[in-house]
Amino acid sequence: MVGVSETSSQGRDCPSKPSPYAPGTPPEGITHDMVTPTEQGNAWIRRFHPRPDSDVRLVSLPHAGGSASFYYPLSAGMPVSVDTLTLQYPGRQERRTEPCLTSIVALADKIVPELLPWTDRPLLFFGHSMGATVGFEVARRLERDHGVVLAGLFVSARRAPSAKRDEKVHQRDDAGLIDEMRSLSGTDSRLLDEPEILRMALPAIRADYEAAETYRYEPGPKLSCPITCVLGNDDPKVTLDEAKMWADHTEGPFEFKVFEGGHFYLTNHQADIIGLLAKHAESAARG
Repeated sequence: MVGVSETSSQGRDCPSKPSPYAPGTPPEGITHDMVTPTEQGNAWIRRFHPRPDSDVRLVSLPHAGGSASFYYPLSAGMPVSVDTLTLQYPGRQERRTEPCLTSIVALADKIVPELLPWTDRPLLFFGHSMGATVGFEVARRLERDHGVVLAGLFVSARRAPSAKRDEKVHQRDDAGLIDEMRSLSGTDSRLLDEPEILRMALPAIRADYEAAETYRYEPGPKLSCPITCVLGNDDPKVTLDEAKMWADHTEGPFEFKVFEGGHFYLTNHQADIIGLLAKHAESAARG
């Protein structure tokens, strides 16, 4: 794989130089100081708008190649009753010198102990694309190993764990990986023409794609929590049938919502997503 050096079976070396324009960096007007993790010593969690008196916690999980700051607008838009925690995977932004993880299972195993201290009130998960699968595996571990049942799992733009595809984007050369990014319209096309930016961003993107594409669902007990699947009606990465298979992974209620748009439909439906999450958070707070 071009531009990638192996560190272990589950890791990749990522570039040490930061890029202010790499996918998932803070929106315009937000400095890196403003997105420094609030909780000292916890590199995994960003808490952009701490709400210690909240009734519910929302945990947001980024997509492949994404960073925590992708969810800054979501955090800002949530009501004061919701404390939003956003996960930051290794290999990007302030964690840029750490090896990227190339396994969903490895990510989930690392995330669980970081979230356990935050399980003192109802938890909602929102994961987009790869983040949906990561969220699912974290939810399984929390329920199975710690008796923590989510108040709700929101899975966005991702097929169900049991829906298999043979995808090998992570094995393409750099040009092929860039073509994939262009096709999903999740990155400003001007940035894809900047060689230095791409040099810094591609290793993390490739590692995440490897994690997502090599993931294999291990059958086990269904989740107890409700699952809400959300996607765009023109998403090339997931069909309606693949998305509806999420219903097979819970004993609880299943809800299915489709919006106009492609893989990154949520950038044009931010208010709708915030409203959906806020409604479920209010219900979770009432018990």
